[in-house]
Amino acid sequence: MGNSSTKEEGALEEQEGAKDGEESEITEKKKEEVVVEGELPLGVEEMFESGDPVLDLSYRKFKRLPSRVIELLHLEKLYVCGNSLRTLPDSISQLKGLRVLALDFNKMEDVPPAVCELTKLTRLYLGSNRLMCLPPELKNLRSLRCLWVESNYFHTFPRELYDLPNLKSLQIGNNRMKTLPSDLIRMEALRGLWLYGNRFETFPRVLLRMEHLEILDIDRNKITEFPSLKRLHNLHLFSYDHNPVDSPPRVGGEVIVVGEGAAEFLEAREAKKERLRKAAEEEAEELALAEEEPVIHGILKNSSSNSKQITSGDEDATEEEPMTIEEEEGENPVTEYDAGDLEYNEEGVEYETEELICEGEGFEYEGDELEYERAQLDYEYEELEDTGRQDEGA
Repeated sequence: MGNSSTKEEGALEEQEGAKDGEESEITEKKKEEVVVEGELPLGVEEMFESGDPVLDLSYRKFKRLPSRVIELLHLEKLYVCGNSLRTLPDSISQLKGLRVLALDFNKMEDVPPAVCELTKLTRLYLGSNRLMCLPPELKNLRSLRCLWVESNYFHTFPRELYDLPNLKSLQIGNNRMKTLPSDLIRMEALRGLWLYGNRFETFPRVLLRMEHLEILDIDRNKITEFPSLKRLHNLHLFSYDHNPVDSPPRVGGEVIVVGEGAAEFLEAREAKKERLRKAAEEEAEELALAEEEPVIHGILKNSSSNSKQITSGDEDATEEEPMTIEEEEGENPVTEYDAGDLEYNEEGVEYETEELICEGEGFEYEGDELEYERAQLDYEYEELEDTGRQDEGA
């Protein structure tokens, strides 16, 4: 009996100890939260009080989002990159005016559900976390135009993105994808797609049907051969560097390519364009010489021949009028021709070859030179910027 009572007392003590341990753990967590709130980095408190719609709490070593942030209902842009966040509080959904949310370089394994309630978001940065999938609730972000999920653990393309009708820029590089789904063409709004650093061994054929793409980056994969990309008429930039290929793929005449052998390819293309430009200028000069000047000489010669015929054939012709002052001083009078009255008698007109040839000596063509202005490729594409998020927030 004594032994059993002793065992019961020991069990009770263990249970009480466990409860005490849980309570102490909760207490420690609360203390930790208090410490986190109480030890805000220098200058953060002033940021809370400033009323600025942009709040940058990046690289502050936060494990939890400070509760004061939830009170800033005027916020439009929130940057909390480079901390140790695993999730966000549900109360963040109160920030209804939030348009930009940057959560890259944290420790998130899932997209916080409250983020999917921020329906005014246009840019969401989730790169360099521990994500393997996206929640179905992401479809609520119908205003989203730019999504970065690079450097995570996606093995397959997240089809949840199909429900984002305005998504234009998708960064999904440095993941573990080997293929793309054949119905990717459903993403009709997509203009920039970054697939670098995945595990593609063949070029995804579905990309050839995405004619609206303007930027395609497929660096650092294992692709050994590229098909012709000329059918991608809107493509402006194609990057294929660090793939085991021998030469650049065939692309449109204005596409910038980046990769092994791309520099030589672009130089050769520019040299060809320069040769065509010079050839066009030379042809224009030859046409000017062959069409404009000989016509002038021909008309003058023809008028001279006609005047000789009239003088020799008309015995009753009036006497020549006296020369005007301008003629006496050596200035030729201006002769006006009526196109309707000007007739050529082929039998009586003899053109002297020498007078019709524009000889090099003393002849100068002073026509306007043709100018070919090639518009510079200027990409001011808000959704496709790789950098400058901090500038935006400034």
